Amino acid sequence: MIPKTAEYALRAAVCLAGTAGSPASADLLAERTKVPRSYLNRVLRDLATAGLLTSKPGPGGGHELARPAGEVTILDVVNAVAPIERIEHCPLGLPSHTSLCPLHRELDRAYETMQEAFRRVSLKDLLESTSPIIPLCDLAASAAPAASGEAGGEGEQPHREPEPGVGQGRGRRRG
Repeated sequence: MIPKTAEYALRAAVCLAGTAGSPASADLLAERTKVPRSYLNRVLRDLATAGLLTSKPGPGGGHELARPAGEVTILDVVNAVAPIERIEHCPLGLPSHTSLCPLHRELDRAYETMQEAFRRVSLKDLLESTSPIIPLCDLAASAAPAASGEAGGEGEQPHREPEPGVGQGRGRRRG
């Protein structure tokens, strides 16, 4: 339902929300979220460009949320990397479709419902869930922070690829 990039961004954002006040290196985030490091760097840049996180290079640096977790919604994160595209005009460009046909109208309603649901849930809400499972982040991962503590330097640490089927095979939808 959402692209892999949005899933990866949500994993990183939730993980950062759970480590508030303590910058996390890209290596640590990659290990905890099971996101390939090279892909994660792109996602982190997009989140920073959207103003959702800050990044500091060098010793003691890393990535942190730019706002409190209670002020960042799932929709904020998704829109930063792969905005939900609403259907405003006939995607087929048919001149006879002066308004949305029944199919595209229903699809657009579903996208609207998804936007509203994502808008109602903050990262803090996810972390304060009654579930004992921390969403989208493995805080028990055995990764050690990068030796230099740099936010995006060399020395990529090995990590596992995401589990098959998790966030894969989901591209942008076309009406």
